[in-house]
Amino acid sequence: MELLHVNKTVNWKNLTRSVLIPVVGGSIVGWLANRNTQEQYAQLEKPSFSPPGAVFPVAWTALYTMMGIANYRVEQKQEQLKRKDSAAQLYDVQLGLNFLWSFLYFKWNLRGTALVEMTILLGAIAMTAYEFNKTDRTAGALMVPYIGWVLFALTLNYSTWKLNK
Repeated sequence: MELLHVNKTVNWKNLTRSVLIPVVGGSIVGWLANRNTQEQYAQLEKPSFSPPGAVFPVAWTALYTMMGIANYRVEQKQEQLKRKDSAAQLYDVQLGLNFLWSFLYFKWNLRGTALVEMTILLGAIAMTAYEFNKTDRTAGALMVPYIGWVLFALTLNYSTWKLNK
């Protein structure tokens, strides 16, 4: 699969690490943040465009996988070029903000704060995608669905917050 090849090779160890960190991290955070909150969430008034709950783990697993592959591609290219730039730090910041949002929204019921945090997250994702694109166009493109999903989630967060003030 060409997507996984960087300069005609695949470093399976680095690829596995790059994908497992967001996928497993997101799963653990989701479990911790959502534990004992589903009943309360079910009682919230939600907008008509709110997808069924089963959509979220599927979407996030795909997005975390693409994000991990993008990060892998950038790390491999930067290693080959013997340079590091802000892409790795931006990636870590946006991933941390991503994980924090679940606690703000679900666990701590701070939906307004989660909305502000998600706006910052969206900016961090956009900057990460921009920096990734400078190193590897495929990596930048892999971040685009994530931007789209977070824009949708931002709208969903805003609508739910507004309906349940």
